[in-house]
Amino acid sequence: MGLIAQLLERRSPVLHIVSPHQTVAEAVAIMAARKIGAVPVVQDGRLVGIFSERDVVRRVVCLNRAPDKTEIGEVMTPDPITASPSDQRALAVHKMDAVGCRHLPVLQHGALVDMLSIRDLLFGELEERSDDVESMRRYIGGSY
Repeated sequence: MGLIAQLLERRSPVLHIVSPHQTVAEAVAIMAARKIGAVPVVQDGRLVGIFSERDVVRRVVCLNRAPDKTEIGEVMTPDPITASPSDQRALAVHKMDAVGCRHLPVLQHGALVDMLSIRDLLFGELEERSDDVESMRRYIGGSY
């Protein structure tokens, strides 16, 4: 499946961070405008949490909290699991499956460098496998 670093090399970082002191309404506006399902929560340059669509539903809407008055720090998922660019992508998928999440912050030397979704990881795998299949077809067909 390869390293996360290989996936990151083929794309621009996708980072739209929020502060724990911003409101849910502000974070949701960012997520909607950027068409993303989660944002990392950073304070003083350090990842302190992640705020996702699931958090909106489970910790805001279901509890009748006011999105324009509720701070992200009150409803985020604190201390999320993370990955490193040197991690195998299969390990990242395993980590996400183990805790039931769909978004994974990527840290390098403690600094947030990107955010991956399960979709990023699985589409990367499908893309690589389709290249392998095409190479095999060319080889078998004698056009290598």
